[in-house]
Amino acid sequence: MGVPISQMWTVASYVLSQKLRGRKRYPLVLMLEPLFRCNLACAGCGKIQYPAHILKRHLTLDQCLKAVDECGAPMVSIPGGEPLLYPHIKELVEELIKRRKYIYLCTNALLLKEKLDAGWFTPSKYLTFSVHMDGQSEHHDFAVCREGTYDVAIEGIRMAVDQGFRVTTNTTLFDGADPNSVRAFFDEMMDVGVEGMMVSPGYAYPKAPDQQSFLAERKNTHDLFEMLLSNRKKRWKFNQSPLFLEYLMGRRHYECTPWGNPTYNIFGWQKPCYLLQDGYVDTFDELMTTTDFDAVGRASGNPACQQCMVHCGHEPTAVDHTFSGFGGMWANVKAMLFSRYANPKAQQRLEEEKAKPHGPAAAIAHITIDGKPIKDLIEAA
Repeated sequence: MGVPISQMWTVASYVLSQKLRGRKRYPLVLMLEPLFRCNLACAGCGKIQYPAHILKRHLTLDQCLKAVDECGAPMVSIPGGEPLLYPHIKELVEELIKRRKYIYLCTNALLLKEKLDAGWFTPSKYLTFSVHMDGQSEHHDFAVCREGTYDVAIEGIRMAVDQGFRVTTNTTLFDGADPNSVRAFFDEMMDVGVEGMMVSPGYAYPKAPDQQSFLAERKNTHDLFEMLLSNRKKRWKFNQSPLFLEYLMGRRHYECTPWGNPTYNIFGWQKPCYLLQDGYVDTFDELMTTTDFDAVGRASGNPACQQCMVHCGHEPTAVDHTFSGFGGMWANVKAMLFSRYANPKAQQRLEEEKAKPHGPAAAIAHITIDGKPIKDLIEAA
């Protein structure tokens, strides 16, 4: 597993303490969004579509630290937007390290070399750069809508690894993803020296420009991840719960834990989860006591939740299951020890996928504008 023992022990101790106190609902990771502004405009992103006056705003350092103290989660993920654009990111990281919080600074790495050269950060077991990488070079550049971003990100990753920083990758997969290319991408990330990888199916943000590339059915998600994660190479390391990965493969059933990764941003505490926007409240206590969590998740019948399998809602469920008793602990140990998941049928499907069209051209083939295929519009232009 690509997670240090000290971090695993901190999380295990925290979860067990919550259970001993009889707390059914507790936060595991705070999703702290200090700003929505970004230096990319990815078609699958629902953040950078806000109007300019919103994108210019950001949280104060005091607001960020107050949210961290209110929540009390042992881990803090700092997404965005692009957090390296946040004017107080250096001070925020320093303060979180003082609080012994495990930090995942989620970045596209376009500014990473610049900030490392400037000495903004010091290597620490508490700080991890979680670099947004959506696959091999062509696939990544297409996903983020800018050529050359893969090469810049790789340079930043190499520099951070060479300087002794913890570095992981965060990959969101969409409909039409080439499983053979993604597996080759796993090799590339291990070659560059990252500590571990995170993978998740994309969720259909209502504000995202491209609504047609999201994985629309759970079966499609299971099929894709079964090909990706079966017949696994021993060298691949994932910075995630092994039970959550089994869930993606269709080997387990988990309901959503919407309170597991609460979100705080410029609007306040987001109800009910990181992905849905049903209003905001001023305090973490209000979030936990006034949100109707029974109205979200697949079992609730909420239409917005039926196909969602994203890690921010379901990985906390897997972690909670791990520490719910002997069965969960044993399942987790087995998943760690026997992680190859030999599957001849999945291997055969991988071979069949090689004959199918993939890549940017195939990815946009289904997209239409005013009822006309975008492929035809491009050719006409």
